[in-house]
Amino acid sequence: MSVLDESKVQPRIRSLGEPRAWMPDIGLRSTVMAAAAVLGLAGAFVLFLLDLRSASRLALAASTGVALAFLLIDIVDKLRNGDFGLDLIAALAMGSTLWFGEYLAGAIVALMYAGGQFLEAYAHRRADEGMSALLAQVPRTALRLLEDGLEEVPIPDIAIGDMLMIRRGDVVPADGTLISENASIDQSVLTGEAFPVHLAKGARIESGATNAGDAIELRVESRAEDSTYSGIVKLVEASRQSKARIARLADRYAIAFLLLTLAIAAGAAILSGDMARIVAVLVVATPCPLILAVPVALAAGTSKAAKVGVLVKGAGPLEVLADASVAVFDKTGTLTAGDPEVVSIEAPVGQDRLLRLAASLDQASSHVVGRAIVKEAQRRGLLLSRPTDVSELAGAGISGLVDGIRVSVGGDNYFTPDGKPSRPAGKKGRMQAKVFFDGELAGEIGFEDRLRDDAIALVGKLRKIGFGRIVLASGDERSVAAAIAGSLSLDAVEARLSPVEKVQVITRERAAGRVMMVGDGVNDAPALAAADVGIAVGATNLAAAAEAADIVLIRNDLNRIAAAIDIARRSRAIAVQSIFAGIGLSLVAMIFAGAGLLPPVTGAMLQEVIDVAVILNALRALR
Repeated sequence: MSVLDESKVQPRIRSLGEPRAWMPDIGLRSTVMAAAAVLGLAGAFVLFLLDLRSASRLALAASTGVALAFLLIDIVDKLRNGDFGLDLIAALAMGSTLWFGEYLAGAIVALMYAGGQFLEAYAHRRADEGMSALLAQVPRTALRLLEDGLEEVPIPDIAIGDMLMIRRGDVVPADGTLISENASIDQSVLTGEAFPVHLAKGARIESGATNAGDAIELRVESRAEDSTYSGIVKLVEASRQSKARIARLADRYAIAFLLLTLAIAAGAAILSGDMARIVAVLVVATPCPLILAVPVALAAGTSKAAKVGVLVKGAGPLEVLADASVAVFDKTGTLTAGDPEVVSIEAPVGQDRLLRLAASLDQASSHVVGRAIVKEAQRRGLLLSRPTDVSELAGAGISGLVDGIRVSVGGDNYFTPDGKPSRPAGKKGRMQAKVFFDGELAGEIGFEDRLRDDAIALVGKLRKIGFGRIVLASGDERSVAAAIAGSLSLDAVEARLSPVEKVQVITRERAAGRVMMVGDGVNDAPALAAADVGIAVGATNLAAAAEAADIVLIRNDLNRIAAAIDIARRSRAIAVQSIFAGIGLSLVAMIFAGAGLLPPVTGAMLQEVIDVAVILNALRALR
């Protein structure tokens, strides 16, 4: 089936999702609070100039009441969930200004709190914008090729084996194989590559890429819901659901801080006999820097990470990544390319003859070893034949007729002495495949899965930034895994592991510190989920690991892991700095207020300055 002429089909079907449809706006609540606070102060000022003093005080009280009402709703909701936070002090501050008639101070506190909420919403929006390029490209429908034309179908209805037409500018909705002779594909959203890549027939195209050239045909290799892009989108949508433990650091001291605040306020009032001192103390004790600065810093960190090609599932994983000191790596597709190459051929019948017949048969296999054999034969310019009567034991070996010869290719345990398939192949120390012609051993083909260059660089960087233990956890034979571990000077190697055994490795390694697990496939998913922080990497099977991981490298570059760790540590340092700066400045202001040196209005204005300074400091994590 050839590519159809675009001029003969209906006008282009929209396949792009609505940009940022999944994201909230700045937020109705923060907008209403901020508007009420600003309008209340402005209106009160105008009324004051008109000498309408009662109306002016009423406007100030109303703006404070709006913010207090929203805050009380939040507090009740949190108390139902057992979450006791410092926002109680903010509520007491606003309530006390209304009780004691310090309406201007209350309006300033309300403005401070509403402004902080608005800044937090802005920071989260900036974090969302770091990921919006991905979500703006979520396809909704696709064009399926039929014998008699085209059919527009919803993305969930796409099935494996379907033939799709991808028009110029359309987003690829599911992973598949290129059927057209060539294609120009824009993968910038997925890989960061600025220029379109030119692919030939048979190349794999991942969902989320955009067709930058003429219309092409694609055979679907995975359901849209299981595709690379779908996994990324699910991850991004989950990224806003996490709350970092560090964000609860201020909450852990909430009761102590509240009791200290009340003690200072009561002591100041009793010793001075001036009840207004209570208001002054509570106003400057308003913990907006503690409530807002930490999530702002961590949200900014996730935004920064997204811009360098690392998607983080919210603030929690970012904090844990900053603490990690132990790294556990999968091997194939993570530290190695996951794309074996033929390095040796032992063939009494002749290398080219052995390779040609084995490659002809392996055209019918999707196994990585089979692809490597076919690739080597094509590199040598060998003319391949069409195989027939093919049977394959998944992951073990394949057998079929090529030019009248019964050819079988597989590992040691794929064969019995008579050359017939028996049971799945066990792994040998050296990657190799045996080739049988009509039941007789014809030769062996050796393979090597090369070490990634960025793996060497990453391990060196991890050592420099304080990772005290780096471990390889592989399903391969020990000799293969040990060779890779030796090349990287790793601290330990665990081999021939099942997915469950990888989880056990994670559990054992926790004794040395928080564990960062890096993997790329379905067999790594349990370990990625079990680790303190799991990072999914890879070029072709990213979606398989993304569901279980906390972090995903969108650009298949291991150096991004070190960059993400740097971002996480800097964001956490800024967050902690904000916490102690907020506590310290508030305590100093409380002492001055308790001594009568800061009246409520002045204290409220000072606290506003403190809030802005601390939150702006937190926003440094965006840089």
